[in-house]
This record gives sequence, structure tokens and C-alpha cells, in this order.
Amino acid sequence: MALETFPPILLVGVRFLASGSILLVAAWIGGAHIPRGRELWVSVFTGIVGLGGGNGCLTFAELSIPSGLAALLITTSPFWMVGIEAVMPGGERLHRPTIIGMLVGLSGAALLFSPGITSAGAGSAAIYGFLLLQFGNACWAYAAIYQRRQQAKAHPVVTGAIQQLAAGLAFMMVTAVIPEHPVQWSLRGVAVLVYLIVFGSIVGYSAYIYALMRLPVAIVSIYPYVNPIVAVALGWLFYREPFGALEAVAMLVIFAGVTIVKRFTPQGDPHANLAKQQGSA
Repeated sequence: MALETFPPILLVGVRFLASGSILLVAAWIGGAHIPRGRELWVSVFTGIVGLGGGNGCLTFAELSIPSGLAALLITTSPFWMVGIEAVMPGGERLHRPTIIGMLVGLSGAALLFSPGITSAGAGSAAIYGFLLLQFGNACWAYAAIYQRRQQAKAHPVVTGAIQQLAAGLAFMMVTAVIPEHPVQWSLRGVAVLVYLIVFGSIVGYSAYIYALMRLPVAIVSIYPYVNPIVAVALGWLFYREPFGALEAVAMLVIFAGVTIVKRFTPQGDPHANLAKQQGSA
């Protein structure tokens, strides 16, 4: 909906520039620790790679493929996250029940989106969207794992604010050299942008980065399976969108997958394995 009004690069830039600025001002007023030196540059790097690469690829992909198909393709991101974590020094090992749980959740998401994507076909647009979103997933996963493995003094929400501000500034600089179509101003488009700033970035991403610093990777990574459930529930609640047997079964499958991952994923300090590995080096 936002792309109906704003060109993609400007949309990403304005969204994260606004949310990052608001959060940083609030942190400064509240006396929170603001990162400096290496801690600052790590947050800048992960913001540009993760938010810029991940959300940027999603934004461009939705210019050519339906949002339902894009949402389904994003559900492969848990496999990127646990895979990258597993191959990095001191990372959490892959566990068969965790992978099974992810596959169950993925099948539930596919079932939920199946009515909306069957007409999309497997043409060049779908292939382009798949490749673009897999690159975005890889960027998002690498940045998340890299940030998670850093010892930081700043609160995770402050770290997320710097990441958003960095991504926003980077995209705003790109808009200065890459021409895009003019903004097609509309009340609907502006309202959606405000929604993305408040709920998608300030609330949603802050919650994500906080969870990333506190929970095992396998558990945090399954958020793409929960998002469709929230979307379907809100659509039914506010817009009376259809909710039938297919949606109910799909949700039960997703819940089963999430439960398996939660049940069989070892709990612990996100930095414990890394510290152990560094101590034995």
C-alpha cells in the first residue's frame, strides 16, 4: 500500500530515518547509554546490511510479486538464521527436532498463503522475487547473528534505533543519485507510512532486536511463522476478511511447528557459547 504513494528507495529511507530519529531522541532524553566507537560502528554496519538489505529487497520484490507470495518466501529466513549461526565459531548447533519444527511451521505458512499465491504462477517475476528475497533473508540473518554476538553496553532498543537511523540515512543518500518516480501523494499512502514507522519499526523492530539479544536464535528466527497468524487475525477482526477451515488448520500447523521449536531448542545465554569458544582459543 505504501508503494502506491512512495518510490521504494525513498520509502525505506523515510521510514527508518523517522523511526530511528524518534527512538534516539527518546533514548537521549531518557538518559540511556548511546554507543560510541566500535559499538556504534557495529550497529551502523548491521543496520545497513540487515535492515537496508533485508527490508530493501522485500520492498523491491513487492513491486513485481504479490505480497502473499513475498510473505511466504520470507518464511525461509529461519533456515538462514540457524544455518549461519551454526557455521560461525561457537554457534548454536543444529538439532533435528528444531529443523523438523521449522519445516512444520513452513508448511503451515504455505497452506495459509496457498489461495493467494496459486495465481502468481512460477514465471520470471516469481523467480526474480524468490532470488531477491533469499538475498535479503541472507543479509537480514547475517546482520542479526553478527549483532547478537557482540558485547554491547547499550540497551537493545537503542542499538535498534541506531540500526534504523543508519539504514534510513544510507537509503536517503542513494535517492540523491538514483532517480525515482515522483511521490503520488495520498492520505492512504501517508497513513500507511506512519503505520510502518510506528508499528513496523518503533514497536515491531524494537521488540525483535530485544528478543534477539535475550533468546536462542532458533526461537527468535520463527517470527515469520507468527506474523501471518497476526495478519489473518487482524484482517478478520477489523475488515471481516474470510476465516474458514483452511485458515484454522494452517494456524494449528504453524502453532505445532512453533511448539516443537520451543520445546526442543536448548535455552541459555546468547553469549555463552561464544565466550566459551573464545576462552578456549
